[in-house]
Amino acid sequence: MRGMERFTGSFTQQEPIPEDAIAAAVAVMRHGRLHRYNTLGDEAGETALLEQEFAAAMGSRHALAVASGGYALATALRAVGVKPGDRVLTNAFTLAPVPGAIASVGAVPVFVGVTEALVIDLDDLAAKAAGAKVLMLSHMRGHICDMDALMALAKAQGLTVIEDCAHTMGARWRGTLSGRHGLIGCYSTQTYKHMNSGEGGLLITDDADVMARAVMLSGSYMLYPRHLAAPPPEVFEAVKYDTPNVSGRMDNLRAAILRPQLARLSDQCAAWTARYRVVEDGLRGVPGLTVIDRPEVEDFVGSSIQVLLLDWPDEAVKDVLARCLKRGVELKWFGGAEPTGFTSRYDSWRYAPSERMPATDHILRGIIDMRLPLTFSLDDCALIARIIRAEVGAVGQALGARVNP
Repeated sequence: MRGMERFTGSFTQQEPIPEDAIAAAVAVMRHGRLHRYNTLGDEAGETALLEQEFAAAMGSRHALAVASGGYALATALRAVGVKPGDRVLTNAFTLAPVPGAIASVGAVPVFVGVTEALVIDLDDLAAKAAGAKVLMLSHMRGHICDMDALMALAKAQGLTVIEDCAHTMGARWRGTLSGRHGLIGCYSTQTYKHMNSGEGGLLITDDADVMARAVMLSGSYMLYPRHLAAPPPEVFEAVKYDTPNVSGRMDNLRAAILRPQLARLSDQCAAWTARYRVVEDGLRGVPGLTVIDRPEVEDFVGSSIQVLLLDWPDEAVKDVLARCLKRGVELKWFGGAEPTGFTSRYDSWRYAPSERMPATDHILRGIIDMRLPLTFSLDDCALIARIIRAEVGAVGQALGARVNP
């Protein structure tokens, strides 16, 4: 019976590293020059080549490979001159590394509300912009806001925009790649992102001065001429003695693993979105469940999917999660009273106190989140949607009966 179907796959199992990436990694291990600046003669090194290729892929003048996405965010803040005590705006719906990066430089996170489309609330942003110079915009879970409207607002308010593109590498808004609207775009290559090196990060910018500071911050010492996607050496003259070394370089081993994955990025993004569409279609029309409609001008990457169970009692949401898990479908909930894994909320981060936002709290309480690894087939995705549909329907029907006896 379909009602008794069970999914047996893993929500944390990623695809194997491609064979050509494994071969490239083995070559690095054989010669032993893992440090990015440990090169011979005119050898460029895997990290410098990755930066050059990533800049070309993103259409950016400059790129820097670093140890993690969170490190990229903190480096971006330092590179644009954020100081201790500065107010930095960011989404209330994001993951802990974003406010963590802000707090790590001594700045104060100021949380901005979220809409039912799971993007930053531009009205709330306008209301909170006074006194801030930087917006760290999180494209949380791959949802891109109206970037035309946001950039117009940022220009009017004098805000520098740093884009957190951990979930939008390869995505576009009106044809422009994510990370190319703001001054800096930051990316992650942690295992569950669109390229997998276990941990890692990248940042891009067209601004030579900003990139020179970022390169110095990353721990280049005076070896910046070995970069292939950095500004020319003369740009470093103004910053090289005044910029602290906050070492966080990427190594050649991780870069070797990433370069072949970058060459496949477009195909991988399309494969994720195909899986997203199957689940999305399977969940439409379920009473009480809201599917997030994506704008036609947003070319998103569907490596995860979110739906809303708005106004559901906590116990009913927990019942849905438990019933789905019993059938092999692992869902995450951003509405829980305590953080679980990565599902913390702005009110969980006690180092960044904030006033309550009732409208945003209402939405956060309803967010259900699910990864879509490429190890899932399209048939797997259809099965997962059927299971969620059935269990939400069963709990919703029982809830309705209790409310309307």
